[in-house]
Amino acid sequence: QVQLVESGGGLVQAGGSLRLSCAASGRTFSNYAMGWFRQAPGKEREFVARINLSGTSTVYADSVKGRFTISRDNPNNTVYLQMNSLKPEDTAVYYCAARFRSGSSNYRDYQYWGQGTQVTVSS
Repeated sequence: QVQLVESGGGLVQAGGSLRLSCAASGRTFSNYAMGWFRQAPGKEREFVARINLSGTSTVYADSVKGRFTISRDNPNNTVYLQMNSLKPEDTAVYYCAARFRSGSSNYRDYQYWGQGTQVTVSS
């Protein structure tokens, strides 16, 4: 089992920044590709960003490319999502997820999920 706990969400004005963190425990963190997803009310969960085991390869959704940065700190079992130039349409609950060995942009492929953290961007 992998336990994931997100933090860092909150209310921010458009154009502002937030940094989300996801602390992992339970299994060897470096064996898991990590992803960030988000879900707005009434919408399906959508891919935001993912990172490979070593942190050397990242993939972003077109909607966040150039504004968000995913990174990981394997010794400290943490993955981050730095969000800059936030827009009202970024408002959602943000989830981190872990998938054994290889990453995916499909949320159905991930085995472990955090409880989510709310991000609200006001206009």
